[in-house]
Amino acid sequence: MSEAAAIAAPARARVRSGAWLAPAMIVLCSLAAYCVAAAATHQTGQISVDGFVGLIQRTVALGIVALGQTLAILVGSIDLSVATLVSVGAVMASWMMQGQPDMMVPASLFVLALSALVGVANGLIVTQLRVNPLIATLGVGLVLQGILSASFQDFAGSVPKEFQIFAYGTVGPVTLSILLMFALALVEWLALSRTRFGAHVYATGGNPEGARLAGIKTARVVVLAHMLCSLAAGLTGLYLASRLRSGAPWVGRDGVYDLESIAVVVIGGTVLAGGKGGVWGTMSGVILFGCLDAIFTMAGVDAFIKQVLRGAIVVAAVAAYAYRTKGHVA
Repeated sequence: MSEAAAIAAPARARVRSGAWLAPAMIVLCSLAAYCVAAAATHQTGQISVDGFVGLIQRTVALGIVALGQTLAILVGSIDLSVATLVSVGAVMASWMMQGQPDMMVPASLFVLALSALVGVANGLIVTQLRVNPLIATLGVGLVLQGILSASFQDFAGSVPKEFQIFAYGTVGPVTLSILLMFALALVEWLALSRTRFGAHVYATGGNPEGARLAGIKTARVVVLAHMLCSLAAGLTGLYLASRLRSGAPWVGRDGVYDLESIAVVVIGGTVLAGGKGGVWGTMSGVILFGCLDAIFTMAGVDAFIKQVLRGAIVVAAVAAYAYRTKGHVA
């Protein structure tokens, strides 16, 4: 076995053996609480196939962003520009399409290409200029938000009806967007657990110096992780443009996709220091947040109180995880 493989082997073993129990328990407890809340508030119609599909549907945007954020955090970095990039993707897609079906493909490709370039820029700033990823990605996000806000003050353009299939199309009772989210999760899980790229991601996040000495090009891994994270944000922008039928410069900011994506990744067991965690933990955190939102809505909780409660739950969950892992950095 090569030295690089030896460095990565423990991480791959963690993925394969991997913490299925904790994510499963989070999902089961979340859904149980959701059902209890629905019964207690006499909204038993929510406990149905349509109700559960609607519950998962509301998590799609956060879920796709969080899948990208998982990669950034696993390599020991982080991305605070995703919320702004979601807005950029939604606005540019609807502005370029202007309701014309023949512009769907060019606009979508442009958004994804732009997102990839932003991700590469983030990665290069972090790896080559040695800027702290929090500062680097926050700065890039502020630059993008400034340009976007100066250029657009309201909803920009519109998407054609054909593009709305992205958000509203169905296969049986399940929407295409839900299938896409779980397909992306499956692909990412396979990439992390079955490929050399995945081994390098865990090695880079877990022991960057050891990985570098073992021959892994850690800077390239970090840049690629940031590029994929930004692509996920751009794809989310396309989804929101499809769902809202247009894009506005505040959709990403109002969705708080930067902080919430980090929260669900950490709640799912991925360590902020990098090198430990995975896709299904992130998805369990996404479902937890979806259930909390649904429960608060059914209970008629005020929006400001809702934010306070969600913040308290995040802190409690991360504190419990840190205690369970005996103080390992979370």
